[in-house]
Amino acid sequence: MVSLNLILGAIAILCVSGFPALLFSSRSNHGQRLTTFLIAVGSVLGLSGAGLFLASGNAVSIQLRWQLPWGNFSAALDVLSVVFLSLIFIVPLLGSVYGLEYWKQSEHPENGQKLGVFFGLLAGSMALVVVARDSILFIVAWEIMALSAFFAATVEDDNCSVRQAGWVYLIATHIGTLCLFAMFILWSQFTGSFELSPVLTMSSKAAGTLFILALIGFGFKAGIMPLHVWLPGAHANAPSHVSALMSGVMLKMGIYGIVRMTQLIPVTDIWWGSVLLIIGIISGVAGIVFSISQNDIKKMLAYSSIENIGIICIALGLALLGRYQGRSDWVFLGFGGALLHVVNHGLFKSLLFFNAGTVIHVMHTRDINQMGGLAKKMPLTMILFVLGAIAICALPPMNGFMSEWLIYIGLFKTITGDAVQSLPFAALGAVALATIGSLAVAAFVKLAGAVYLGNPRNELINHAEESSPVLLVPMCICAVLCLFIGVYPLPVVNVLGGATNLWARSTEPAMSVLHIAPLQLICIIAAVLLSAIIFFLLVFRLWPGKNDIAKGTWDCGYARPTDKMQYTGSSTGDTLVKLFGFILWPVSQKPEISGAFPRRFSFKSVVNDTILDKIILPFFRFAGHYLPMVRVFQMGQTHTYVLYILIIIIVLLIVGF
Repeated sequence: MVSLNLILGAIAILCVSGFPALLFSSRSNHGQRLTTFLIAVGSVLGLSGAGLFLASGNAVSIQLRWQLPWGNFSAALDVLSVVFLSLIFIVPLLGSVYGLEYWKQSEHPENGQKLGVFFGLLAGSMALVVVARDSILFIVAWEIMALSAFFAATVEDDNCSVRQAGWVYLIATHIGTLCLFAMFILWSQFTGSFELSPVLTMSSKAAGTLFILALIGFGFKAGIMPLHVWLPGAHANAPSHVSALMSGVMLKMGIYGIVRMTQLIPVTDIWWGSVLLIIGIISGVAGIVFSISQNDIKKMLAYSSIENIGIICIALGLALLGRYQGRSDWVFLGFGGALLHVVNHGLFKSLLFFNAGTVIHVMHTRDINQMGGLAKKMPLTMILFVLGAIAICALPPMNGFMSEWLIYIGLFKTITGDAVQSLPFAALGAVALATIGSLAVAAFVKLAGAVYLGNPRNELINHAEESSPVLLVPMCICAVLCLFIGVYPLPVVNVLGGATNLWARSTEPAMSVLHIAPLQLICIIAAVLLSAIIFFLLVFRLWPGKNDIAKGTWDCGYARPTDKMQYTGSSTGDTLVKLFGFILWPVSQKPEISGAFPRRFSFKSVVNDTILDKIILPFFRFAGHYLPMVRVFQMGQTHTYVLYILIIIIVLLIVGF
């Protein structure tokens, strides 16, 4: 009970952490430091509670009556909650420290206090979502989370693009919330209670309806395609430490909702896993393809988050297929891989957004075509970026490799000699995963080359310098955690084994995944690889005469090459953009060169979001143009409305016969 009380106390502290700063001047940094201190206290309390729970191993709960006419204040703690709480208590702490330098109160007096209030409220509400065991409490916490994210992401509301991105997010998240309202109402009808406790039996129709509503409602928050329309704009326009919190943690609340609902209800049909697997493949491949096509550094990372959510959905689809087929190995590898990737993505994506924020802080632009050559000015920042890129590309010895490796094994195990339990189509997920991995390498090679390598394309780089320790420390902590899990994931896997047993309602040992996947061998290989990398770096560093190597690159015959004679982000990804043009629908403005002395032209290629810009926004523009014509029927006269009712009754009677 102590562990749950500590976590509830941490939630309360996080929720109010930004309010004391309102007592200080809007230009004073003391209030911001107080907010960061309170977030640190809340995070430490929360992590302590999670640690005590793991040490005891006993599920705890609390139920209190409240003044609302429905439900109760019901909260509980289990091992599945702890997995998500670990991210909720780590990332906001690092983001708050990062914000001390990135978003100084004295430099942002117009919105610094507002950001502090909603940053802490967002973190606290996410933790409350995870421990809620009553659907009314859950939906209240969910709505607080949605609104806090809106206000935190749109603190620069004087910017038109920020406002537009905020409204798209607000509309999308509330469409998802409407689906959750419907889901919880049906839940109360099917179970007779608003309490979120496991149900042993349920009709296939009822369970399938709840699953579809959960997939849509939580899918909006997770950012699965095509429900992702809010994500790129919101992540790109939010402050970078808010983007890290939204991408690293808030997206996982959508995954948590899907995971929790599938834990509460029995899996009654095979199509559940198939649908989630297909959605994951579409989100993963399309997400990374859109990422490659972007020149906005934060939009690239935002679309990459969609890709990683797709990977998690592929793994969850495998786990659902395993539960239906009674294959515990599919369940352990799929669900264990999904949860491990939830943790991994939360860490390396936070690292990359923090890294992008430091670059934007120096360059005052998000356009990677205006960057270049930062490696010489910011070497530590570049090294941290490379570590994050290795992790997100699922390359050893970083943590992204471990989770995707488990998912690979699980997908290949769907091809067996047993015709009854073999699902060869599920193995297509492995093909998609390999495609996603190769495209991710291409995307981050493009990003590294355009931002850190080559020659400067902007004179601001001449004034750039290494990031301050306040910015570097949160990135270093994320990088160390990514490396630790990549080399020695066994402690994390132990926790995930218990969470998998809970979700699968299994009585098998929690360490079964260790018998399916030889993690010890992979740990040894990762440690050897890391040692080899360190050894060769030291040799290169200490090698005599290495500075005598001629500097410069092949100049293609030009005696005086300029900074423009190098690949940009657009040119690096041009081949892949053309290859996936059927998904991206790129728009190019090509110059028409004519005459002996043509005037100066420029080339521009833009890739907009296909769903948002080609379908949704045109629909709303169409509706906004024609729907006002319907106002003629709203005359404000009672006898006219009575006539409308009579006409409807007549039509219903005719249809009824």
